Amino acid sequence: MASFKDRMIGKVAQFVEGFRDVELLEVGTTAPAFEATAHDGRTVKLADYAGQKVVLWFYPRADTPG
Repeated sequence: MASFKDRMIGKVAQFVEGFRDVELLEVGTTAPAFEATAHDGRTVKLADYAGQKVVLWFYPRADTPG
């Protein structure tokens, strides 16, 4: 079994790898349309909040109780 340190290094590597294809936006650029699953299982679309200020909080699913 891998050590805790080795497992954490692997998780960080996977996390970083997931951002390789992310397209960065410039300040003031309109965000692309997307949808995500909220903490309570609902599907939330960014378009549902058009004209409002939105804060997105991303965290690893492994750190959630559900």
